[in-house]
Formats: sequence, C-alpha cells, structure tokens
Amino acid sequence: MEPLGIGVVGAGSIGIRGALAHLVQEDVAGKARAVAVCDPVEGRAASAAERFGVPGAYASLEELLADPAVDAVTICSPIGLHYEQVVAAIEAGKHVHVNKTMTVTADESLDLISRAEERGVRLVASPGQMVRPVNRIIRDLVRGGGIGEFAWAAAGAAFGTYHEDEAVRSGDDVLSNVNPSWYWRKPGGGPLYDMTVYALHTLTGVLGPALRVAAMSGVRVPEREWRGATYPVDADDNTGILLDFGGGAFAFAHGTVAGAVSEFGQPSFFGTSGSIVGTALNGESLVPADQPFYGPYAVGVHAELGEGHVFQDLMSLVDWVRAGVPSDATAEHAAHVVEIIEAAYRAAATGETQTLRTSFPS
Repeated sequence: MEPLGIGVVGAGSIGIRGALAHLVQEDVAGKARAVAVCDPVEGRAASAAERFGVPGAYASLEELLADPAVDAVTICSPIGLHYEQVVAAIEAGKHVHVNKTMTVTADESLDLISRAEERGVRLVASPGQMVRPVNRIIRDLVRGGGIGEFAWAAAGAAFGTYHEDEAVRSGDDVLSNVNPSWYWRKPGGGPLYDMTVYALHTLTGVLGPALRVAAMSGVRVPEREWRGATYPVDADDNTGILLDFGGGAFAFAHGTVAGAVSEFGQPSFFGTSGSIVGTALNGESLVPADQPFYGPYAVGVHAELGEGHVFQDLMSLVDWVRAGVPSDATAEHAAHVVEIIEAAYRAAATGETQTLRTSFPS
C-alpha cells in the first residue's frame, strides 16, 4: 500500500513534537507521511509546513479535510475543540487519531464512536497506556494474584509550571511562542484532562472499568502568568478522586497544582502480599529490557525526539488502516476515562457519589 497521508490538526506543542517531528523521519516513509497541517494562528501552519517539508498548509480544518492527499488526521488541538473537529473528520471520511483527552464529556466520546462505526473509519484515542509492555505485565500480575489480593491503588499528576516552562512557549517565532492559557480554562482545561488522564488509563487498563466515583475539587491557584501576562483560571486545578472497583477494591487519583503520589502515568498497586510501586514489583523493575518502553515505533530517533507515546499511538492507527491490526489505544477505553473525569467534577459539585455507565473490553 501507499503510505498513509496524515493531516496534522494543530501546529502547537503536540502537533510539532508528537506528530510532525516524527513523521518526517526516514524510517516512517514507507508507512505514513505528513501531507498537510492546519492551524488558525496566522502563519503557524505555513511555518510548520516549511520547517518539516509538508506540502499542504492551511488556516482551517475545512481546507485540510478537503485535501485529497489526507487519508487520516491526528487531532493535536486544545481538548475543548476535539469533539467538533473529530466529527468533521469522520464525516469527511478520514481515519482519526485523537490526542488526550478524547473529549470533554462521555456523551461526546460515545457519539464519536458511533459515528466512526457508521462511516467505516478507524478511531484511535490517546493515551495508549496499555500499549506499553510494562503495563501489560502489571495487569497480568495484579489480575493473576502476583501481589496477593488487590486492595487499593494511588495515582495522579500535578500541573506545577510545566506548560509555562515548555520550550515551545519561550521563543519569539510563531512556532515557539505557543500560548498555554487554554490549559487553565474550561472546557477541557485542568490537570485531570491534561495529565491525570494518563494514570486513569493505566489504572483502569490494569483493574478494568471503575464502577463509582466520589470526589472533591476546586480552583487553588486563581491566576497564572505567562510571558508577563496574567490569565484567569476557571478550570478546577486541585481535585481528589476516590474510585470504586467493586468488592471493596478502591483507588485514589489526583489532579492537583503540585505534588505526586506515584510515577507519572504509573499508579502504585497494593495487595495483601506485595506491591507494585510505579513500574517496580517489591522494589524490582518490571520494565522489560528487550522491549521499548512506549512500544515498537518509539525507538531510535523517535525515543530521542520526545512525545514518543503520541507517535506510537498515531502509528497504531496507521497499522490498523494499512494492515488491519486493531489498536490497543481504543476509543471505548478513552470514553470510560472521560466519564470518570466528568463524574468526578459532578460528584464534587453535588456531594454525591456517581455511578458510571460506560465500560470497555479489558
């Protein structure tokens, strides 16, 4: 088959680091190639196209979707835009890889799954935490009694000043002065959608779908500063979640302004006869030495470039379309995690534990 033509939607941080920088490497050429990029910021798509040798540069998604060279898209835009952009791509008959978090609400995610099935296009949703060999090992250990009877887990992530300090936001040209303020605003902002989502994907990938959610949540830092300007924060930035997996098995997850209780994206699991802390079983590493951490595509130069997990998920879409190999970064799993986040905010607002309705094959 011809290489799959990829349209990159958004030439910001993830569009550059997770898609364009990887797709131009020689080892990808036989399977996929970047054929178009779009971004509404004046000059950004053209600058990205020039830097990475992409033939098509557009200011709008509509123009990119009309390009016949585009077979599939990777959605690298702010989370609050994902739903409407994925709808447009599906209706245009394009296969879709959507970056985390898939959508803002579970209803949106479920609608995208239904639309993709009706149109006969493939839909892959990051983060593909269960693509990682170490997480499949952890899943088998926990479910197989490797730490005795599972009791509880802890996971999460914090904003800190990560986005303010990223290299793509500290320069003077249109590709290095990317404004991060959307991370602090509704819809789609906040550490749950942006960072805790990794841990929630791993947590549910190992334990299976959660049943109920309780939470407390609020805004702790009401303003953020970037390049001398002050931005209001209206997306909750300090949230604690309690998840019920049934049978007295629980987990705690956080999306906060600071601090961590586990490795990024890697929950700690505690059982009656042992524990897995991050990626170590009772202190011994579980990371297989003979397999790449993120997956088979995130090797060599791709491991050095950064955001290898994004590239791995994108290439799983490519393999699904070209070779019929289904992706482990499933939209059904992503929809369940979206519902957990949505339910956590609702539980915090109402003071009532929320029962979840979504599930996924696990």
